[in-house]
Amino acid sequence: MHNETPDGVQSRRLDEASLLRMARSVLDLEANAVRALIERIDGDFAEACRHLIQCSGRIVVLGMGKSGHIGGKIAATLASTGSPAFFVHPGEASHGDLGMLTRHDVALILSNSGETGELVTILPLIKRLGIPLIALTGNPGSTLASAATVHIDVSVAQEACPLNLAPTSSTTAALAMGDAIAVALLEARGFTAEDFARSHPGGRLGRRLLLLIDDIMHQGERIPRVRDTAPLRDALVEMSEKGLGMTTVLDADHRLAGIFTDGDLRRSLDQGIDVHRALVRDVMTTGGRTIAPGALAAEALRLMEEHKINALVVVDRQQQVVGALNMHDLLRSGVV
Repeated sequence: MHNETPDGVQSRRLDEASLLRMARSVLDLEANAVRALIERIDGDFAEACRHLIQCSGRIVVLGMGKSGHIGGKIAATLASTGSPAFFVHPGEASHGDLGMLTRHDVALILSNSGETGELVTILPLIKRLGIPLIALTGNPGSTLASAATVHIDVSVAQEACPLNLAPTSSTTAALAMGDAIAVALLEARGFTAEDFARSHPGGRLGRRLLLLIDDIMHQGERIPRVRDTAPLRDALVEMSEKGLGMTTVLDADHRLAGIFTDGDLRRSLDQGIDVHRALVRDVMTTGGRTIAPGALAAEALRLMEEHKINALVVVDRQQQVVGALNMHDLLRSGVV
């Protein structure tokens, strides 16, 4: 069946089966293109990684068109995993941006054909700098591959485009090889989750790994506290006013003697305790779970989950209470 489009051009109406068949074909072709790269992880790949990890400057990534978009992503991945990098557009490089390259850098260039005019034009200038040039191309006999210090073959048997024209399998292969390089460098540098968090402070991982309990705990007058000689009813008032579902209980020297929580209240009521006559020390949890100031908020979360509690008291080395926090504080901070 054919439909008349607004501009009068006949277009074939694809049924659902045809759409699904085409989509599966694309994914199958691109998966095969990536799988074929495994055999090309060889000495050239290792040599390229050595140049990149020994770089005392920046990894400067260049590429035109679709290769440029892939190059931008590779540069971003490198930078976020411990290998300082940035992308330079080859067209702009010919008009001044090549000044971004220094003799301490390494050039990482992407081109499926290896003959992209804007890249070939600036090759002599890059070579004059005397810096390593790592090329990812689909043509080992190309000008770019021949000029490279190290060439990595990212050629594909077929584009996923039915016309075998639009960059599809080739860009996927280049992207996957870029990821392989970035992760190999990450491993070689001993890059840790904490290092990753420092470059992603706005993300959830950054919050989990960098946020301290000092940044979110209740301090000063916001800490619920009563003396151990106080009536239970005073503890209930303190809990209600401070809104943490608990109160700290202090001894005569203002050290932590225990903690009284909503759970302790329920247990007291089950036991028939007279809340108007009992003292808080008679029904509190002695000691209670504590954490030291300066600890990561993620550690506080681990303790709460491990011991199935909803609040923690922060105490210093002298067992003086310096803060308190509960699960809601962790939720608000984005740690959970």
